[in-house]
Amino acid sequence: MEKHIQQDGKFRFFEFGEGQPLVILHGLMGGLSNFDGVMNFFPQKGYKVIIPELPLYELPLLKTNIKTITTYIKEFIDLRQYGKVVLIGNSLGGHIGLLTTKLYPEIVKALVITGSSGLYESAMGESYPKRGDYDYIKQKAENVFYDPEVATKAIVDDVYNTVNDRSKLIRTLAIAKSAIRHNMAKDLPKMSTPTCIIWGKQDTVTPPNVAEDFNKLLPDSNLYWIDKCGHAAMMEHPNKFNELLYNWLTSRNL
Repeated sequence: MEKHIQQDGKFRFFEFGEGQPLVILHGLMGGLSNFDGVMNFFPQKGYKVIIPELPLYELPLLKTNIKTITTYIKEFIDLRQYGKVVLIGNSLGGHIGLLTTKLYPEIVKALVITGSSGLYESAMGESYPKRGDYDYIKQKAENVFYDPEVATKAIVDDVYNTVNDRSKLIRTLAIAKSAIRHNMAKDLPKMSTPTCIIWGKQDTVTPPNVAEDFNKLLPDSNLYWIDKCGHAAMMEHPNKFNELLYNWLTSRNL
């Protein structure tokens, strides 16, 4: 399937298919390609799959925070007139999805989180003093996955280049600190939006107990596990991820 990036005002995004909009939110070190499996599967099932580029490195430093990015997503959904969407987020993207759902519940029909921050995450921050050490960054990237082979050279190169770009590094740290400040524990019990939680059993960044806490705190959630899987289930086990998500959407008439 050909993938063409589109531009509408300040927003850059991929959009495929027709039907119920699924808006995908990538993580802090993740790219749009992390969700190739979702992009290839759901348009054939009657969904419109949308992946906006998050402005992680383009904002003024004082506005580089999770709240600004949440506002950006709201503006994007309004501009494109998607109506009520299903938000799907991994890692930081899950956190942005949670905050968007809290602040703008009128535009969120359902929420899907996988390896999401918002309660607890093991930060990559301690690796930055060694950011010039390629092998160290490679090891950190591999540790994100159950199978280190998933961390291709392209993925490692991208992380290495990001943490060695001073402007991107400063913004990465700013967003990470902002995410830690925006702990969602007190908000979750008030959020009644249907939520699907898909988690890797071997996630070391946001460990399994985080998924269990999300499931306990959210009033209307379902938790699904993927075995032999780390922090990015949609990359490591795309077929299983799609199967779980599609069955959940169908069961919820979404």
